[in-house]
Amino acid sequence: MKTEMEGIVLTEQTADDKNRFVTLLTRDRGVVSCAARGSRDVKSSLFAPTQPLCYSRFEVFVGRTVNVIDDAEIIKSFYDLRVSLDRLALTQYISDLVVRNIRSDVNSSEQLDLVLNCFHVLEGQDKSPELIKAVFELRFSSLLGFMPNVVYCEKCGKYESSMMYYNILDNCLYCSECCTNKDSMQKLSKGALAAVRYIILAEPKKLFSFNISGESLRQLSECAEQYMLSVSLSHPKTIDYYKQITNMM
Repeated sequence: MKTEMEGIVLTEQTADDKNRFVTLLTRDRGVVSCAARGSRDVKSSLFAPTQPLCYSRFEVFVGRTVNVIDDAEIIKSFYDLRVSLDRLALTQYISDLVVRNIRSDVNSSEQLDLVLNCFHVLEGQDKSPELIKAVFELRFSSLLGFMPNVVYCEKCGKYESSMMYYNILDNCLYCSECCTNKDSMQKLSKGALAAVRYIILAEPKKLFSFNISGESLRQLSECAEQYMLSVSLSHPKTIDYYKQITNMM
């Protein structure tokens, strides 16, 4: 059966001198693995649209064991992100999380739009990779059905205090007066907590319409990463590589 798919190339694997396998995040079919025959030939019509970080429209023969890309057309390429090591490393981490956590044959339109939005902002360089990473982690977790419970203190119902504490394992928020084991929880200042709430609830088009920096950004970044890893139940090597790159810069 031949069908049309719209999606972004997340990973590639060389099969031989001429052929590759690519993994796509598609709008209607989730994560899909496909053979791209002849795509390693620069003269092939599949060469450009099957490159990693290319958002393309694909015509695919869906088989019982192998899906084969017959034709493809680029909609948007994020290829320029490859010139920046830290931004490229972040795209690899994001791609890794998507492949690990989204199945095939599911509607992934919201997840695809999130990836495209994050890559677009990352390409523009107006926001730091650290902020973009945190936004993706928290919003992606929420789209997977694991929204952080950060509305009010679990014990007294207080909406905010000078410092709040989030227990990732129990998914509970505590104010400074009610928290009894502060060292084992994620600190969230007023600014960091407001950012967490905004990220998980904002309209998609306004997802990056805020600014945060300094200690609040550090707290946001740490909380988002630890929460994402707990939801994913894994520790991708790509997060270690991303940190190695950012520590060198």
